[in-house]
Amino acid sequence: MIIGTDLVEKTRRTAELLFSGPVSVEVPYQLWKEFDPDLAKKLSLFITGNLYAREVLPLGQRQMVAVAALAALQKTEELKIHLHGALNVGESAEKLAETIFQVGVYAGFPAVNAALAALKEVLQSRGEW
Repeated sequence: MIIGTDLVEKTRRTAELLFSGPVSVEVPYQLWKEFDPDLAKKLSLFITGNLYAREVLPLGQRQMVAVAALAALQKTEELKIHLHGALNVGESAEKLAETIFQVGVYAGFPAVNAALAALKEVLQSRGEW
């Protein structure tokens, strides 16, 4: 498979926007890479370079969707990554909390409680709580 430099650059820029910032976030890519570097690269190019870099939804809205889905599924470790990503691209803690509260209608309040605890932890780690 030949990979264009534009896709690699788009992947790098999108990952930098989402996953750099005041706190280092360990993204799944590093774990994947330990097991299969070639597959890790292909997954990263697809997820970050193709899917997250699409412009139908702005990156902040795309992160809010990820936050809502992960909160509903109670996948708090992955949720923390996307909470950081949402904050990194300008979404506010208030909007993130509101998104999480909305999840309660569909997924129940145990999911809300777990997600709010994750949000609090992320904000504390960034010195924003």
